Amino acid sequence: MQPRTSLDPAISGLAIAATSPALAADSGTVTPVSLAAVLLGLLVALVILALVLRTRLARSQRAINDLARAVERLTQGDLGVAISGAGTGDAEPLADALDRLRLSLRTTASSRDYLSQVIASISDAVLLTRADGTITRANPAAERLLGQGASELRGQQLASLVGEGQRAAFTLGDTKARTRETSLVNAAGEEVPVSYTCAEITADDPALRGYVLTARNISERKIAEQRIRYLARIDSLTKVPNRMQFQHLLQRAIARARRGNHRLALIYLDVDKFKEINDTFGHTAGDVCLETLTDRLRALLPDSSVIGRLAGDEFGVILDNLDPTRNLRAEVVATTRLLQETITEPLQYQGHQLYISTSAGIALYPTDGNNVIDLIRNADAALYRAKRQGGGALEVYHADMNAAAVERLMLKSRLRKAFEKNELRVHYQPKVDLRDGKIAGAEALVRWELTDRGIVLPSEFIPLAEESNLILQIGEWVLDRVCTDYQKWALTPARPGRVSVNLSLRQLKQRDFIGRVQAIYAKHGVAPDALELEITETTLMEDPKRTLHLLHELHRLGLRLAIDDFGTGYSSLSALQQFPISTLKIDQSFVQNATTDHDQATIVALIIEMGHSLKLEVVAEGVESEEQLRFLRALNCDYAQGLLFGRAMAADDFRDLVIDQGGGAGRYRPLFARG
Repeated sequence: MQPRTSLDPAISGLAIAATSPALAADSGTVTPVSLAAVLLGLLVALVILALVLRTRLARSQRAINDLARAVERLTQGDLGVAISGAGTGDAEPLADALDRLRLSLRTTASSRDYLSQVIASISDAVLLTRADGTITRANPAAERLLGQGASELRGQQLASLVGEGQRAAFTLGDTKARTRETSLVNAAGEEVPVSYTCAEITADDPALRGYVLTARNISERKIAEQRIRYLARIDSLTKVPNRMQFQHLLQRAIARARRGNHRLALIYLDVDKFKEINDTFGHTAGDVCLETLTDRLRALLPDSSVIGRLAGDEFGVILDNLDPTRNLRAEVVATTRLLQETITEPLQYQGHQLYISTSAGIALYPTDGNNVIDLIRNADAALYRAKRQGGGALEVYHADMNAAAVERLMLKSRLRKAFEKNELRVHYQPKVDLRDGKIAGAEALVRWELTDRGIVLPSEFIPLAEESNLILQIGEWVLDRVCTDYQKWALTPARPGRVSVNLSLRQLKQRDFIGRVQAIYAKHGVAPDALELEITETTLMEDPKRTLHLLHELHRLGLRLAIDDFGTGYSSLSALQQFPISTLKIDQSFVQNATTDHDQATIVALIIEMGHSLKLEVVAEGVESEEQLRFLRALNCDYAQGLLFGRAMAADDFRDLVIDQGGGAGRYRPLFARG
């Protein structure tokens, strides 16, 4: 049986009117009365039909109005409005379709809201731009960094927020996966240093394309870097350049003198019997004497001069831009004597009068040397002659002081012969893991012993080798020797860890250096990661572009790379990020005084912290006392090496040391048990 509809009464009325017996006669003719009845029935049926249609249309209109209101709320973002019950009758399919659309929009909106929450919770600044660099969105971190609200940032060109001096190098188009640095200008007009990465947003619709930039405030890191650089170059007591920085400034002064065709003088001053002051009145009194000496030098010398503290009680002075037409020797001698006389004036210290006298040596550019090494050597030779005369003496360099230079030439000749006769040796300085005292590797060190003078230190003969191509032969021989020893150790129970080998600048400049290294590794069958190649910070920055290429080549071969003597060069930590470095080695000059000198301790702590922030291992060199060991362990330094763990030893002795450790007889464990 079919269900009845709202039109059924009208249709029934029409049927009754059509079949009524009163409407037809037996003869089949229609009478006037029956015709009137038929018309009346039809009229009644039409009236009923009109009423039904009107009722149905009214209901449909209400359903449509309900749907319209629901859709209006939907367009206003009210995705919780109920649509499924808003439509009845013919409007019901439309209502169902709209409700399905609402549910889909709610799912999409939930995903969008979650993404917005994620972006808002990121601690780094996030800026979204169109393809032309116009900012379209900024998260709260970006608002805090730039001091502007999201609505203020929206519509600005991102490039306009970059510091003026950085804009030429800034581009959104460089989207390689690497971190770069620039500065962004905040609402107060201050430049904030940031590290940032940039990624491209791709879409079929050009209007949706653009870039997303994430930036991190690195102001504190920049301050720390500046502090490290300052402490590494300036003497913490006297606040004048230390030896490293003084030599750098001397080199610059020589370059200026060469360009301007003028002269300069180098004065070396050494405090006479300074040890007696420390022993009698204490180290504080000695410090006061050195500070006073520096102040008196500053007061007498012109601003163009340079004062440096070269050692404990040794100072250097550079007198620059001297007129070559004058009697320079006489004028410099007069100036030096005035300095010596002023320094000797009594100093009051805790009720005592202290007297300071100095010996002095002088060398002139260019007559006594036209480079840093020669000038320093000759001024030092003159100082040595002055000190032999007793306190307060002064000497100007002259040719008969070249005995040391002659000895140096003799030593260079003997070094070549020693190499040709295979008299050099490679010894191994253990590298100890500061977590547990286990041997984690070693540093390969060249040793040269002369029968008439004993051990010649590498710091003495390596510079001689670097003056000729002999350093190339020695460097290659050392690498070959280490690989030979490592191959032998592999046949024993010894597990030596990673062995580091020093590289010189001349080696890196070899045209076929990479090929030579590969050949040595292949010859001995030693895995590349068994060794670590060390270069000094100064070497690293000598020719950064070429060095970067070579280091990446070595890194691709599987070799690990370390920076030796870190803190004595001129690199910044941000510059180091571009090099494939694995290890930083803190120079021993910082470690040795770290437990007694606050500034040195600060340098060590900062290097360790920032090395770890760059995911580098940190090795402390020159550890000689348990106090230094405890200090480094407290800072979570990774490794250490130095005399506390013994002197460098022959290959067989190092092998035995490592084997003993494997058997539970580790030599250094008692040090860590006490720590």
